[in-house]
Order: sequence, then structure tokens, then C-alpha cells
Amino acid sequence: MLTFLLWLFLFIICWPLAIAALILYPFIWLLLLPFRILGFAIDLSFDLVRNLFMLPFRLVGVK
Repeated sequence: MLTFLLWLFLFIICWPLAIAALILYPFIWLLLLPFRILGFAIDLSFDLVRNLFMLPFRLVGVK
């Protein structure tokens, strides 16, 4: 909702820029999608390594 209100404010202030942002947003989202997937994969790999190191402590019962 806040994004839409900011876009409306931009539309009132400078409508050509608001229309350009509306048209370019899907292309920018597609351009940034591989970086989101890479970040997700790196986050999962760090979680896996952390859980592998914490496994002996969980088995012993240390918190």
C-alpha cells in the first residue's frame, strides 16, 4: 500500500517519470531475479553448514 501511495505521489509530481517507472519495474525485477536466487542458495548453504556444526551439541543436549 505504501508503495502505491509513493507511486501516486510521484505521478502527481512528475508523471513521465512515474509512467517510466511503471513500465521499467518488471524488467528491473527480472534483471535482479538471479541475484535473489543466488542469495537464497547462499543462505541455505550457510544454514546447512551451521546445522552440521551444531549437530554434535544437539545430540549431547547442550544449548
